[in-house]
Amino acid sequence: MFKIEKPEMVNKTFRLPAELVERLQTVAQNQGVSLNNLVKQCCEYALENLDCEKE
Repeated sequence: MFKIEKPEMVNKTFRLPAELVERLQTVAQNQGVSLNNLVKQCCEYALENLDCEKE
């Protein structure tokens, strides 16, 4: 049976450089996604591809 799932979301505030936010907004707009969605995907990608080896 079809079940609609809604993931739990949490509000947090992060401070980012203005230039980075502008770049993110441009990418989000060009890709037709929300800024929130883009930041979420960027964070997930970074965590999945993080090099955890200590130097």
